[in-house]
Amino acid sequence: MIQTLHDIQTSTGAVFDDSGAVPLSFNNDAEAIAATQTGAALCDRSHWGLLKLSGEDRLTFLHNQSTNQISAREPGQGCDTVFVTSTARTIDLATAYMTEDAVLLLVSPNRREYLLEWLDRYIFPMDRVKLQDLGDEFAPFSVIGPQSTQMLEKLGVAVRANLPPGHHWVTELGGAAVRIAAGSGLATAGYTLIVPAEAAAPLWNSLTEAGAIPMGDRVWERLRIEQGRPVPDRELTEDYNPLEAGLWETISFEKGCYIGQETIARLNTYKGVKQRLWGIRLREAAEPGTAIVLEGKKVGKLTSVIETEAGPFGLAYVRTKAGGPGLTVEVGTTAGEIVEVPFLSHPQES
Repeated sequence: MIQTLHDIQTSTGAVFDDSGAVPLSFNNDAEAIAATQTGAALCDRSHWGLLKLSGEDRLTFLHNQSTNQISAREPGQGCDTVFVTSTARTIDLATAYMTEDAVLLLVSPNRREYLLEWLDRYIFPMDRVKLQDLGDEFAPFSVIGPQSTQMLEKLGVAVRANLPPGHHWVTELGGAAVRIAAGSGLATAGYTLIVPAEAAAPLWNSLTEAGAIPMGDRVWERLRIEQGRPVPDRELTEDYNPLEAGLWETISFEKGCYIGQETIARLNTYKGVKQRLWGIRLREAAEPGTAIVLEGKKVGKLTSVIETEAGPFGLAYVRTKAGGPGLTVEVGTTAGEIVEVPFLSHPQES
């Protein structure tokens, strides 16, 4: 059924990656970027992972496995949370949606299988928890841009205003029960739709006919770098913890024990965040992995980079003591200026 969606996308100019599962571009990248700024863009995220935790202990289980406050959440609520190792190294940034009888987890494409195995490892025989992969049953979409609400209203959706990110409801859309959540997955306003696979193609058609501009993964990658959303194997690796990654909003410092909690609490208490993730505006292009240098000393590393109309832009970890926004550094054979990005937060140290 997802193939039907891809067939429709191909017929309207989509170019897919080598796997055939990810629409990279609709040959309209400039138009799609403009839509995220002044209209509404539509991004197919069906290649992302969607996991389901059910059973009476589901909230307690997830609460103990990730960084955010989960156990007190009610159906219809949601939040971002981070999975970390026992030493607080980052595995993935996920979004959890609490329903009446389950928790749905939207996880990064390259962490779907990893997290299935990782979470299953911590489910013991006495736990009343069931873990399922829903990746073939649903297709997540993101509607991104300032006109996203109006776009959904064109399709007859009674949009619930002023919901916190991650909060959601179910509505009938095109004859299917679609879960609509506040938040686009980026810093830009919008919604995430969890669509039954059989309804994905018709709903994609309805949204584009209503004026939503199709947006490929290439534009998503540009936006996530410009806005600072970290991803596994780039900014989220064994080398970094979620405080360094600027994911403070996903961490509860009041909740009880969870995997990695002792390390995170210690880093927070003793101001132990030694490096921070920032945006970096480059004069010339540089490769991810290039060292960030200040006064002849390595102070960080470039993790991602993208070309924009204003020149190359990237994300980089920089030693806290070296400085932050406004700092000029060397990046290989070029220079860069450290800047803030809207997806991340770094509290000021007193």
